[in-house]
Amino acid sequence: MADLFDMPAQPDSGPRPLADRLRPKSLAEVIGQEKVLSREGPLGAMLAAGSLSSLILWGPPGVGKTTIARLLADETDLHFVQISAIFTGVPDLRKVFEAAKLRRTNGKGTLLFVDEIHRFNKAQQDGFLPHMEDGTILLVGATTENPSFELNAALLSRSQIIVLERLSLTDLERLAQRAEQDLGRALPLKGEAREAMLEMADGDGRALLNLIEQVAAWKVDGNLTRDQLSQRLMRRAAKYDKSGDEHYNLISALHKSVRGSDPDAALYWFARMLEGGEDPRFLARRITRMAVEDIGLADPQAEAVCLDGWQTYERLGSPEGELALAQAVVYLALAPKSNAVYTAYKAARAAARETGSLMPPKHILNAPTKMMKEQGYGSGYAYDHDAEDGFSGQNYFPEGMKRPVWYLPPERGFERELKKRVEYFAKLRAKRQDG
Repeated sequence: MADLFDMPAQPDSGPRPLADRLRPKSLAEVIGQEKVLSREGPLGAMLAAGSLSSLILWGPPGVGKTTIARLLADETDLHFVQISAIFTGVPDLRKVFEAAKLRRTNGKGTLLFVDEIHRFNKAQQDGFLPHMEDGTILLVGATTENPSFELNAALLSRSQIIVLERLSLTDLERLAQRAEQDLGRALPLKGEAREAMLEMADGDGRALLNLIEQVAAWKVDGNLTRDQLSQRLMRRAAKYDKSGDEHYNLISALHKSVRGSDPDAALYWFARMLEGGEDPRFLARRITRMAVEDIGLADPQAEAVCLDGWQTYERLGSPEGELALAQAVVYLALAPKSNAVYTAYKAARAAARETGSLMPPKHILNAPTKMMKEQGYGSGYAYDHDAEDGFSGQNYFPEGMKRPVWYLPPERGFERELKKRVEYFAKLRAKRQDG
């Protein structure tokens, strides 16, 4: 029995875009996702076992999420229904579920493909659960965002996450060759220009096919150079969402490159974020954090370099001000590294939470009143400036609390000197307390 969502396809004799003409007819034709589609991969193993579960396809644009979902329906003889979370409301979802139930009573299962599934709110996501559990639908969701952040736990527990990767240059070249076979001729590009076109696609197969379609339509004599191609084609904007995964991925890459003392990699990720439209003030703030977290007192000047760079940016603005931040990035990458203060600080915070009610020892408390003096406040305090070497060696921790050692400076940078001082005062403290 037919329903509103089973309308027969109408013949279409009009022109079809190259990306549509080259859409794979089988999973074996999908380029770039062999890790998940091979017999040893998660999807290949499911199909071989005949037990396809609900899925969340997570990956960047143009890597085949929609195509794979459609082919999975073909492989499992399920009716394919596609919706987008952007354009679908609750009433539309009810109609989809009702049609799937009707289809099921007639012996036909439904694979419901939900594009941009992360755009449904948590309540809407919950609406899928009963229909997944009773077998009305097999859900295949597609998202470019991290599912662990954007999808609720109940939906994730009923689905398997399949990670799809951006297409490599080799994958894109295979796709370009397939396009040339369809066009019946080679693209009018020299080798360096062809490589530039693949780079412009930035791992997005659909974008590459759109670029190829433009190039194939040009009437040119001979093959174009890289510069000639660049004049005719606008470079695609980098995929970067200042509030999404790429924001956190790239700042993580920048931070770890600095921590790993690689100035070139650090500059690359710094530039990637700027090219993506990141606010330089956010970068200035995070760079300063790197100075105090990963360099610390191994190079006390690092923090000042960051703050000076930040202030320079505020005075110069863009684009000149970003150079001051770039200088700070390079300085941090080449500075000696230490997280000794950061580690000691976290340990002190943990101890403070555990012993937060302990009073300071009375001998270091002021006694502004007669009663406080009678209670022993300030009694026995040794004024360090009056002591030999300007150091009394008194205890400053709460009475009864075992003295910890949290700050352990490494033998790097300025902290070599601080390590000597720590050891000097520790020996002197032990000597004074024994005496």
